Amino acid sequence: MKQTTVRIDRATHSLLKDISRAEGTSMQAVLQEAVEEHRRRRFLDAVNTGYAALRANPAASAAYDQELKEWETTLADGLEPYASSASRASRRRRKQESKRP
Repeated sequence: MKQTTVRIDRATHSLLKDISRAEGTSMQAVLQEAVEEHRRRRFLDAVNTGYAALRANPAASAAYDQELKEWETTLADGLEPYASSASRASRRRRKQESKRP
């Protein structure tokens, strides 16, 4: 794996080292997990900000709610819910087994 160097202050390094010891994992793994958690939090914050802006606009909010209502009708189309090929294969296998004498 290609690596690079990141400068951090001594206090952060000390915290990283403590967490690493406590979790029994590498400092690199702790740092990777922290960065991923931060990325996800930023994404969810952006999504929440977008929904708040949508709900603050009555016309846009009503249009969104109407679209959701229209999509809800597709659930009554008589089709089976989408399933992965693995779960379809599993259903076929069970069906075939139930037909055996």
